[in-house]
Amino acid sequence: MNNRIRVPQVRLIDAAGKQRGVVTIEEATSIAREAQLDLVEVAANVKPPVCKVMDYSRYKYEQEKRDREAKKKQHVVHVKEIKISSKIAEHDYQTKLNHLRRFLERKDRAKVTMYFRGREMAHQDLGRKILERLIKDLEGIAEPEGYAKKEGKLLILHFKPR
Repeated sequence: MNNRIRVPQVRLIDAAGKQRGVVTIEEATSIAREAQLDLVEVAANVKPPVCKVMDYSRYKYEQEKRDREAKKKQHVVHVKEIKISSKIAEHDYQTKLNHLRRFLERKDRAKVTMYFRGREMAHQDLGRKILERLIKDLEGIAEPEGYAKKEGKLLILHFKPR
């Protein structure tokens, strides 16, 4: 920017956006000074570098404003977790299912963790049946990411919204 540009010649774009062609750096800085604006290097990788006459502080402000607007519009995806047991009662199952539906309708991902305690480890087929039932019940709004993974005493299944 301004006096920090250390090349002998630059391709100049004036404040109106019109190309002035290749000029010396002294001429470019004098044009910028006359307009009471800054000389800003826009493209440094080309020969000769491209410089533009502009109000740099206003440019930075508008850039930050655009970034804030873009940040408002983006949706952060959260991973919500539901923990269930292989001996879950019907009413508890329906409650957990409703929670999963609510998470998935908000476009969040869901993680279902089924835990086995003690002798339940011998009956993991019951847990897999419950997970298959969950997949069937959530068929319209979500799809499973892969298969249920076994990690120690846990059986984990991820869902993503459709």
